[in-house]
Amino acid sequence: MRYRDLRDDLIAANMGITLDRYVMRALLTSVLFGVIWAVVGFLVMRFAVLPEVRVRVHNVFAVRLPAFVLTDASVAALQVAASALIFVIAAYAAFLFFRAYPSLLKKNRAAGINLLLHNAVAYIYAMRRGGAEMMEIFRSVAGEAQVYGEVAHEFRRVVRDTDYFGYDMLAALRHLQETTPSEKLRDFLQDLVSVVESGGDVTGFLEARVRMYQEEARFEQKGFLNTLQLAAEAYVTLFVAGPLFIIIVMVVMGLMSSTPVTYLSVIIYLLIPAGSLFFILFIDAVSIRTETIERYTEIRRLHEFEDVRVRERDGEEPLVRQLLHYDRVRNLRSFLRHPFQAFLVEPNRTLYVTVPVALAYILLTLLAIPAYPDPEVFIDVLDDHLVVALLVILIPFGIFHYLWRRKAMAIEAGIPDFLDRLAGINQVGLTLVQAITILVKANLGVLSYEIKKIKRDLEWGASIQEALVRFEERIRTPAIARTVTLITKASLMTGDIGDVLTIAARDATMSEILKRERQAEMFIYTLIVYLVFIVFLFVVVVIDTRFLSVLAGVDTLALAGAAGSMPVGNIAVTTFERLLYHACLIQAFFSGLIAGAMGEASLRAGVKHAAVMIIIAFVVFNVFL
Repeated sequence: MRYRDLRDDLIAANMGITLDRYVMRALLTSVLFGVIWAVVGFLVMRFAVLPEVRVRVHNVFAVRLPAFVLTDASVAALQVAASALIFVIAAYAAFLFFRAYPSLLKKNRAAGINLLLHNAVAYIYAMRRGGAEMMEIFRSVAGEAQVYGEVAHEFRRVVRDTDYFGYDMLAALRHLQETTPSEKLRDFLQDLVSVVESGGDVTGFLEARVRMYQEEARFEQKGFLNTLQLAAEAYVTLFVAGPLFIIIVMVVMGLMSSTPVTYLSVIIYLLIPAGSLFFILFIDAVSIRTETIERYTEIRRLHEFEDVRVRERDGEEPLVRQLLHYDRVRNLRSFLRHPFQAFLVEPNRTLYVTVPVALAYILLTLLAIPAYPDPEVFIDVLDDHLVVALLVILIPFGIFHYLWRRKAMAIEAGIPDFLDRLAGINQVGLTLVQAITILVKANLGVLSYEIKKIKRDLEWGASIQEALVRFEERIRTPAIARTVTLITKASLMTGDIGDVLTIAARDATMSEILKRERQAEMFIYTLIVYLVFIVFLFVVVVIDTRFLSVLAGVDTLALAGAAGSMPVGNIAVTTFERLLYHACLIQAFFSGLIAGAMGEASLRAGVKHAAVMIIIAFVVFNVFL
């Protein structure tokens, strides 16, 4: 079969499209892409004024070339031929992209499966220890896509094959083994099928795999840290030392002509941001990151008393209006009573306030700035206010995200101890509700406050599962989501879940150890980014104070006559100073994001670093210079 590999990639990438339809779409899109580029190329060759090309190759062998004259017809024929060639190249390149695209998605899915497989296997092991059947466990994993991501999507195929296609469990597992893009999951399924067929101890096999995958997770983290060390060195070389060298060269060359000013502007406003974005994407691609957890809840309306007639009494209309008014203003009153709580729960909400404030500040600034005849003076006055507006957006978001992250990490740190105590209390014969009631008095740090909320939900009539899900919704971190999912599923099956809680505590402890090791290693890279930015800022300040400022006081006409070049005036020096200032601001913004990506595996965490670095550059250039 000609497209057999493409068919396998489509299935492994879980794209949900047949081979025939995908090939047809790829051909049509490629032809359209080729036609667009052919038309663009023809119009460029037809109407653009191309520079004259001179071939300076000495004819040392005295070879006589045939003389020919280009007529209008021959030129048109060459243009059509070139357009046809462009069409073939563009269409073929687009088709090659469509051929390779499913393979790229397949690799991304494999990485996502490998990332969460050890957590999913721990969940399967815990459910098995709780007495669940394997097919019931697979159904449970398949229903937790918000927690186990691509692993849940893979086990959905097992459920589909058994429910709709008439496969038995082993046949469905073999089919998944053939189609999954993850080599690690393929090996796990192969060994699991062998154990089940031979009548071996499935629980012991799962326990051994949990331990093995936890050790592999530590090994993968060490490999990632080594890769991050190499990336940090590359960042210093390519995005700090390289731009500094080019800036110095361009400043010196700019004193002789105006052309390097354009080149320097391209480097500062285009190449540095583009290179930094590419580096951020690279860090994101190689990072061992956990997926965002979101659980969608539904409002359940009670209809137990639908048959009861409602009779309104006279004189109760004001009370009904008061209730309706209370429902309308309840959220507003809650916000006014605790105005910062909404931002602590969701830091993105700060943007609803800060972005309009920043835009209003810029608008008022534009209206207040007088019409300066010199554009350099206008830009010099405006850019500082633009920096202030940017800080208005960055600082609140960075502060609230830092507070939320610190609270979430403190709660995650107490999860292993909480699960250990919960397991110990449950093993002596008490239920989960009784165990929660006892643990309210325990000292578990920040987690103690959340346990009190869980107990309050239980007192108000919520089940243990509902109370734990609400706890997960308040924090919304992957570690807590996995823990809550495991406890709620196991508690629905049996009341004696001491062993399940012990497994969950062990898995949470391992995850916490890996997280602390990673934080300790990544702190060094965050510090490296700060030091690199300070070096960049120091060199630029030295260029500004020791070279450009001195040059501004020199008799520029005399300098021009001595050098035999174009005159260099204060306007040129002002231009260079502005470019260097903007270079530091751009470097500060992207260095902060890179510090968050490298140090905390989150661009959102890098916002606070970006704000700090921008403030440093702003203060240095506006206060000390």
